[in-house]
Amino acid sequence: CAFWCPHCQAQKALFGKSAKLLPYVECSLPDGQSQTAVCKEAGITTYPTWQFGESTSTRLVGEIPLAELASTTGCVLPQ
Repeated sequence: CAFWCPHCQAQKALFGKSAKLLPYVECSLPDGQSQTAVCKEAGITTYPTWQFGESTSTRLVGEIPLAELASTTGCVLPQ
């Protein structure tokens, strides 16, 4: 994600207080114009990008509904 990205902010907001527990990786440099080396090397081109495991084939991009994230990860959403 990038600190300036409204889609990243909206995605984190879905998690409420639990957002702090997400394995968040900041891809933007402080100038908001450049990308960190780790994100360049990973081929991140869209924010937010969710990657599950090491393979890029296990990526979801954009704002993803919590139900889809839960299904992808095998997590159970609270009722």
